[in-house]
Amino acid sequence: MSDLYYELLVKKETTAMDRVKKYGLIFLTAVFVFSGLFISPLLLVAAIGLGVACYFIIPGTDLEFEYLFVNGELDIDKVMSKSKRKRVISLDITQADLIAPVTSHRMDYYNGNQKMKTLDYSSGNPEHRRFAMITRVGTDACRVIIEPDEKMAQSIKNSAPSKVFLD
Repeated sequence: MSDLYYELLVKKETTAMDRVKKYGLIFLTAVFVFSGLFISPLLLVAAIGLGVACYFIIPGTDLEFEYLFVNGELDIDKVMSKSKRKRVISLDITQADLIAPVTSHRMDYYNGNQKMKTLDYSSGNPEHRRFAMITRVGTDACRVIIEPDEKMAQSIKNSAPSKVFLD
């Protein structure tokens, strides 16, 4: 028996807030370094703190999501700055309640539900075709937004045809 395997990499588009975080932290760090050198050496401690914050925050502004679909299971990894990889979620497609495009009429009830947690692992571009997966993560029902291409969407449909809608 052959395994159904598909892998896809989706680049998250950089938002204005990501640019503000990145360049704002760099600017503040530089200001505190120069202030520490010329005004008060105590400000160098703040510059070191900002440098550590830069180390942890800036890689999070350059994100890619890798979808790995194997035999009805979808693993989503977050790749930061093309160097650090972290598994963010692993989903069983057969356990999902519904998988459909975000703009589909089948999602009307879920899109209006403000209490439902939303996990967005897509590029963030509303012009791209994004799918919402209604499933349970832990004990809570949540909406997971992904952006598969046509081949991956068809593979997901083939693994759970009664729960997946491509309209």
